[in-house]
Amino acid sequence: MAGQQPRRWGIAHIFSSANNTIIHITDITGSETIARVTAGMMTDKDREGGSAYPAMQAAFRAAEASMERGVNAIHIKVRAPGGIKARSPGAGAQPAIRALARAGMRIGRIEDVTPIPHDTCRRKGGRRGRRV
Repeated sequence: MAGQQPRRWGIAHIFSSANNTIIHITDITGSETIARVTAGMMTDKDREGGSAYPAMQAAFRAAEASMERGVNAIHIKVRAPGGIKARSPGAGAQPAIRALARAGMRIGRIEDVTPIPHDTCRRKGGRRGRRV
């Protein structure tokens, strides 16, 4: 390992919904934010926030910022809206993970931390549902 810098671990929290993807890189305890970039910051069109390309750009930018701060290895926690909303991550989650790996980050664990209720809360909309 001559010439290699030691690994400094962080956690990449990726929240991916249908409308946006948020990449939030923290230290290993999760208490200090190192970088926080969203796909919505990468595009000026609101409808493109949840798509793959802006999520990839956001992940590259977050990886650059965290490597400047010395974090070069990350564990990934992927989260969808969950609860009574969508339980599967949006279209930007997988491209964001791929972009973090391509940017030179060492990836440790990837886990899904979507909140799934054991006994569901009531959906909004009332007894007769949403009437259009």
